[in-house]
Amino acid sequence: MSVATPQSAPSIRHLVGKFVVVVGGSSGVGYCVARVALEYGAKVLISSSNQTKVDAAVSRLLKTNPLFDGSISGLTVNAKDVKSIESFWDKVGKFDHLVWTAGDSVRPDFMQQDIETQKAFFDVRFWAPVISAKYAQEKGLFNPGASMTMSTGVVNRHPMKGFAIGAAVSGAIDSVTRGLAVELAPVRVNTVSMGGVETELWDGLIPDIHMKEATKKFLIEHSLVKHLAQPEEIAEAYLFVMKCTNVTGQTIEVEGGALLT
Repeated sequence: MSVATPQSAPSIRHLVGKFVVVVGGSSGVGYCVARVALEYGAKVLISSSNQTKVDAAVSRLLKTNPLFDGSISGLTVNAKDVKSIESFWDKVGKFDHLVWTAGDSVRPDFMQQDIETQKAFFDVRFWAPVISAKYAQEKGLFNPGASMTMSTGVVNRHPMKGFAIGAAVSGAIDSVTRGLAVELAPVRVNTVSMGGVETELWDGLIPDIHMKEATKKFLIEHSLVKHLAQPEEIAEAYLFVMKCTNVTGQTIEVEGGALLT
């Protein structure tokens, strides 16, 4: 496998040499976005709150393709702390594309969890990317032609019992996508909205193997494509909004037709 160059792959020239920052890039969908962006010839920085996970992800990517050497790096950030977020962007400097896939697991037990815990679900998924966008704009960190892509789910359009706060966070991200697109223009701002995706988050959210299998079966039965999405499938949506310079303020649904069942 080779890394793209303008000469070898002019059709994907939009990302060749671009600097892509993936917050949440140490696993799951974010990791796959980082890998594909590297394959498209981008320089990528991945970030999460855990240095060990960041280092492991960088090492894993280099093992995937040694030609990524020199194009992949990693930094940690505490996305729950404003000063840490600002310090992170000071270290990153100017960039072309921001992809935000980081977020704590939102558990399906609205009535059982205390409100303070549920309020905190907004910190990483909603407030951190909003703070990042504002700070990057103020400091002039967006390069010409830059974009920002956030992440959410379909639960705000298809609420399920126990996920009231999940629906609230998802709806807030959907709304702020359009607000930020206006505020940051001509920087493009979009969001990718997912249905069920099989990632490492499942291990903490659904530790019981039987419950996990039952959940998979439910998600497959309630989709039109009749399979459970894998993170590399969802990553393609992020590549699309990074490459397509005429899309902004949009929430791209990548949910296998679950909203139609």
